[in-house]
Amino acid sequence: MLKGLYTAYTAMVNEQHRLDTMTNNLANASTVGYKKEGATSQCFKDVLTVKIKDNYDGHHPGAKIIGRNNPGVKIGENYTDYTQGSFRITDNTYDLALAGDGFFAVEFTNKAGETSTMYTRAGQFTLNREGYLVTEDGDYVLDTQSRRIQVNTLLDAKIDENGTIYQNDAAVARIGLTDFEDYDYLEKYGETYYRPIEGARTTQANAQIKSGYLEMSNVQIVSEMVNMIAITRNYESSQKIIQTYDSSLEIAATQLGRI
Repeated sequence: MLKGLYTAYTAMVNEQHRLDTMTNNLANASTVGYKKEGATSQCFKDVLTVKIKDNYDGHHPGAKIIGRNNPGVKIGENYTDYTQGSFRITDNTYDLALAGDGFFAVEFTNKAGETSTMYTRAGQFTLNREGYLVTEDGDYVLDTQSRRIQVNTLLDAKIDENGTIYQNDAAVARIGLTDFEDYDYLEKYGETYYRPIEGARTTQANAQIKSGYLEMSNVQIVSEMVNMIAITRNYESSQKIIQTYDSSLEIAATQLGRI
């Protein structure tokens, strides 16, 4: 009788995880370069259920087989949807969007002062006082040789689709782009950064750089809201199952014993 309690409980835990994932998507619906996440579910493996300290049935000493039981669903892995987001026009030279597959390479510095290369689709860049091209958080954007990009802040700049930066009709730097053979080997860091894990292989990016544009989040608010309603209903259904079991157990414990 109590098998249903475990099944309903695991269903509620799974739906809560899905809800948390979609809530994070909605919270980043306006975040530049954000890629939405999804949650998967997996079934628990069937387990053999037996009665202990019961009659011997020839299979398990001191135990009687009841049957096989599946405790329900468990949380699977989260995944990232790398679908292209929509473009927003800004007319700012250093606002860059990628049309196609690829990532900007960024020199990231953590709180401990350690530097590493991160990858992002968020192209909301600007120039610092020294003329270096940086992200909103102050991380340096890298060129094709993994070097910091520095330009003259007193001169106007133009960036073509290949990422070459021109000042006074002369090429001064080229923004580096990197792509990967398999995005399963990318690990999300924060909201818009990605870092490769062991086994990741880089490849040449085929994306075009659009100056004066920003790639927005690929979160579809209406779809996320519809999914959240479905998740809420599933959660409530499992909750009602537990309440029904609780009522039945209360009757068994308080009323059947009197009869």
